[in-house]
Amino acid sequence: MRAVVITRPGGPDVLEVHDVAEPAPGPGELLVDVVAAGVNRADVLQREGHYPPPPGVPPWPGLEVAGVVREVGPSDEPAGSPAAGSDEVWRPGDRVAALLGGGGYAERVVVPTALALRVPDSLALPEAAALPEALVTAWMVLETADARPGEAILVRGGSGGVGSVAVQLAAARGLRVLATAGGAQRVARVAELGGADVVLDHRSDDLVEQVREATSGRGADVVLDVLGAGGLEENVAVLALDGRVVVIGLQQGRRGTLDVGELLARRGSLRATTLRSRPARDKARLVAAVREHAWPLVTAGRVRPVVHATLPLDQAGRAHELLTSGEVFGKLLLEP
Repeated sequence: MRAVVITRPGGPDVLEVHDVAEPAPGPGELLVDVVAAGVNRADVLQREGHYPPPPGVPPWPGLEVAGVVREVGPSDEPAGSPAAGSDEVWRPGDRVAALLGGGGYAERVVVPTALALRVPDSLALPEAAALPEALVTAWMVLETADARPGEAILVRGGSGGVGSVAVQLAAARGLRVLATAGGAQRVARVAELGGADVVLDHRSDDLVEQVREATSGRGADVVLDVLGAGGLEENVAVLALDGRVVVIGLQQGRRGTLDVGELLARRGSLRATTLRSRPARDKARLVAAVREHAWPLVTAGRVRPVVHATLPLDQAGRAHELLTSGEVFGKLLLEP
């Protein structure tokens, strides 16, 4: 089969399509014909040599896919029983979206059933590839923050792959959503997604004051942050009493300064979380929670994938260029 191989650490030009051995599913696994694969910033870090894949997964990038089940792995259970690690019965021909540790930039991939989500007929199959990583990450943030209905959440980067889904999920879960985006056009597009009560231009010099005004002076109970070091000062400044900042990205660096006095004054907390490096059992737990509580929102159309563009597999390098350009709204997809 064809897959996008990282020939050496470096820029987008190191991504090349090669013929590789087709994987075989083991117990509790599915072999999936990939219809589309999501492109994520973690893939860029892996390409650059900063984010090696976990042990046991293919070395080529790709953390989420959608496709059609080609083969169900062997099982010791009676025929027709759910596959190991899942309460679902999977059969060849089923439509599936899945979270992966790696290997999605390929024509076929092996998927643990515990990380698989059945794609409803109401959703176009390729678009489903834009959801697993973003939706599970957004759920993980709400869980890490212990976010509760009625609280205010500020989503930094509401136009991004995770942010565009987090805005919708948080609103559906009963939170009051504030989001940021860069420039008037992107602000308007985030507002059109539905779910955000207020969308602010993060390029504004008075972002903190705008958040305070939008929350009647109280501030945000939760901040979803993709900026890292560059966002620390503002994130603490916008916190409500007992507020929580959850960092999931490092787009503006990994080392910064923090006014601990400001954090103390707000009785705030700074938390950080990541998805790819979590143990398999913990990922399965998160996907199970998404399957029960968030995936029905997808089926009902209350949470929708946001796809900026779809490129062929041999243009993976171009996809990485677009992703790092800051022009992408939502998610980029690759089609084999």
